Amino acid sequence: MKEVVEQLLHEQLDSWSTAKLNYAALENVHVKTFVFNGCSFVVQFNPARIVSSAAKVDSLSIKERKCFLCSENRPSEQNGLAFGTEYIVLVNPFPIFPKHLTVPSLTHCPQLIKERIGDMMDLAKNLTEYVVFYNGPKCGASAPDHVHFQAGNKGFLPFEDKWKDKRGLILQSSDARLWTTSEDYRPVFIIESSDKDSAIHIFNTIYNVLKNSSPEDEPMMNLLAWYEDESWIICLFPRQKHRPDCFAAEGDAQFMISPASVDLGGVFITPLEKDFDKITIEDIISILKEVCISVDDKNNIIQRIKELL
Repeated sequence: MKEVVEQLLHEQLDSWSTAKLNYAALENVHVKTFVFNGCSFVVQFNPARIVSSAAKVDSLSIKERKCFLCSENRPSEQNGLAFGTEYIVLVNPFPIFPKHLTVPSLTHCPQLIKERIGDMMDLAKNLTEYVVFYNGPKCGASAPDHVHFQAGNKGFLPFEDKWKDKRGLILQSSDARLWTTSEDYRPVFIIESSDKDSAIHIFNTIYNVLKNSSPEDEPMMNLLAWYEDESWIICLFPRQKHRPDCFAAEGDAQFMISPASVDLGGVFITPLEKDFDKITIEDIISILKEVCISVDDKNNIIQRIKELL
């Protein structure tokens, strides 16, 4: 699939002016890097991403706007590739990655992962040059009414390399392992498996544990997934909050930052230059602690997982 996706990218950047301009602008985006306890965090000043960061995702706003992932509402210049019978691979016109894809369902249905984790794994196995990610409906998805994945080229997110450091084994079987890390500001569960069914079973167990304490249609979470060395890596970041308080604050306390999978993967997106200029590593860690679950919650979840697996 690598060749046809590369061809799609090339054709879209050649024929679609919006995408061409925004991908060209990526070459000049400002970035800065912080290191905290051995973990890197990149901050990217990306004005085009204000479309996503500032998206109104309340029920009324969603109801009143046309879904931009439905075929009848997409730009006429936007072409795609079929993936299976249910999805289409599109070039994201507002990129974070040098190669940034959106993969929506062909049908308009809510952003819910429970019955589609296998689809995400299939996508990761076919797009081996990419990290596939999923933002929950209240965890950064700008289209919570239309199920979709995104994908960005490997080698971009710092967490791709750092997940192996300071990890703790929760459980293992002949073809799967479940890990966590020692970070207290970004709790994560990492499924490593060479068997699809085993990975789905572990994922569903974690999902059900989270669901037991969630009033939402879906437990709040962000997911990263990729395929390497004949195995899937699935990183599940449980959430307790959609946006940090600073998003709606006033004056100097305000940051227009709406964390999603990419941010949890180590690349913080700032669509406003003032936020890029003033943000510090202390701000980043504070935001992560606010939107992610606590260590106590993580430990309670681990105990429940061990009882069920």
